[in-house]
Amino acid sequence: MQLREVVGRRRSVRFLRPYQPVEMEKIQRMLEAARLASHWGNVQSLRAVVVIREQVPSDVLEALFAPVAGFQIKLAPVVIVWYLDTAAVDEQGDRLRELLAAGALGFGPKKSEALEEKLIPFFDSIREGLKQPGLGEVDCGQGIAQATLMAFEQGLGTCCLGTPKAQELKGTLGLPDTARVLLLQTVGYPAESPEAGGQRPRQPFEKLFHLNRFGNPFPRSDDVVEELTEDGMFTAPAPQPYREAELDYLKEALGLKGHGLF
Repeated sequence: MQLREVVGRRRSVRFLRPYQPVEMEKIQRMLEAARLASHWGNVQSLRAVVVIREQVPSDVLEALFAPVAGFQIKLAPVVIVWYLDTAAVDEQGDRLRELLAAGALGFGPKKSEALEEKLIPFFDSIREGLKQPGLGEVDCGQGIAQATLMAFEQGLGTCCLGTPKAQELKGTLGLPDTARVLLLQTVGYPAESPEAGGQRPRQPFEKLFHLNRFGNPFPRSDDVVEELTEDGMFTAPAPQPYREAELDYLKEALGLKGHGLF
């Protein structure tokens, strides 16, 4: 499957088969994809705890549960708790030395001296600032995105969820004090159709992207849109005509109560 098609068809899958476990090798492939993602200074602060629902005690499941997305947590055979470990920044000098040795940093006969005398001391001087929310979260997001695409490539469904219980999760899972919980990702086999109701609404292209300065919309080529549509990146917009019937079926089949928002 081409990347364009994967990107176009991948969307949040909220309804998963609670009875079908996910093979560990498929989860490993997701983690491998995340590990290879680009990260500033090669720091690699993205970390994860993979929670297998059938293998953990009730206090872990309770810590995962959140009021808004609770049913998704209960259905998911696997929940990945993604977090950023700020302690990774403390090892940045070693990571930069690795990049130098790999030929990915610097040039010339005195590049090693420049690294030790200039670059590493500079980053050491702003170390605490680099641990604050910002670029680290962006790069961790790239890793999570690669894991998500890998999940879809393997026939899995996922949904990324925020949590108001980050501190409780840190304690329950034994995360270090230097950890900052980013999100929870449910993983499993989809119980709903692959289209998941169709392509969700998106804001206009020209409102989101600009050329050279704000207020000058990036020119959108109709030819490119047609090309990407033919490649499967753009799919039929939601809602699909069967969607409400599908949701009613899923509610009954999965034992979900009420008509809550999700």
